[in-house]
Amino acid sequence: MVKHNNVIPNGHFKKHWQNYVRTWFNQPARKARRRTARQKKAVKIFPRPTAGPLRPVVHGQTLKYNMKVRAGRGFSLEELKAAGIPKKLAPTIGISVDHRRKNRSLEGLQANVQRLKTYKAKLVVFPRRARKFKAGDSAPEELANATQVQGTFMPIVRERPAVELVKVTDELKSFKAYDKLRVERVNKRHIGARLKKAAEAEKEDKK
Repeated sequence: MVKHNNVIPNGHFKKHWQNYVRTWFNQPARKARRRTARQKKAVKIFPRPTAGPLRPVVHGQTLKYNMKVRAGRGFSLEELKAAGIPKKLAPTIGISVDHRRKNRSLEGLQANVQRLKTYKAKLVVFPRRARKFKAGDSAPEELANATQVQGTFMPIVRERPAVELVKVTDELKSFKAYDKLRVERVNKRHIGARLKKAAEAEKEDKK
């Protein structure tokens, strides 16, 4: 028998759990459908790369992500100018443009300009109409050997810094890092007073 003045047990066990079960039987069919759609798109946009236009290398926003590099929205006008590509021509040859982006560092500018130049060297431009070649179109031999790029074109890879191996010497073993830090901390704390004292002593000597 239940003791004391407790709540009468009243279990709610009629929730129709079958209504809340999530099945995933359409997953294999969706996979096949996506694959077919990718193949159709590749045929439709031939001979352009399947991954879309070329994107610049940019750093992530905020302190948390700014050490990571990723693909940006588009190349800045300054980058296009440095690479010698007119801003109106760029979208027509598979280069994305972002007129709002500004270059904050010289290293980023140079990296993206080099990326554009590499792309330009590999680029094969087909004529708009067959047998009607214009200035800037590739030669017929290049057109014959051209292939469509599948997947990511010129992927962004973060360079890993090289690790320099150093032989451990007796001098390194005897070095006391904690003591050195204590001394430098004291020096930093007293540098103002010491400079003031030295300036006063110099003034006294001149008198």
